[in-house]
Amino acid sequence: MAMTIAEAAAASGLSADTLRYYERDGLMAHPVGRSASGHRRYTDTDLSWIEMVTRLRATGMPIRDVRRYAAMIRTGGGNELERLELLRAHRERVLDELAAVQAHLAAIDVKIDLYLDQVGHRIEPACLDGTTRDNALDLERTPSR
Repeated sequence: MAMTIAEAAAASGLSADTLRYYERDGLMAHPVGRSASGHRRYTDTDLSWIEMVTRLRATGMPIRDVRRYAAMIRTGGGNELERLELLRAHRERVLDELAAVQAHLAAIDVKIDLYLDQVGHRIEPACLDGTTRDNALDLERTPSR
């Protein structure tokens, strides 16, 4: 079943302007069909591709690489190894970013645990070294000099 641009925008969660941009900038895997009156008609295949582009962009793939990937698909068979290499390189970048975010999350979890400990156990206002507990919580990860 073919959809109008408004229906495709609603189904994809993107604006009609974004869909036009994808088409104009070479990000679509295949040309979007047209009705007899010249209006765009999106298919389920088009929407699947739009979802893939959205995922690639959401994971940080540059527009130039999405455009290159779409161009390889439009070219047809014979370049599958290049497509694979492009996606594998992107996957590695995403994994690196994910590892960094997980490390940041772990640091936040440590801080949350410290504050939960403080709130839950009503620790004395001063530590043995004379600093306040709040100061100690903020300094616990500061490297010594």
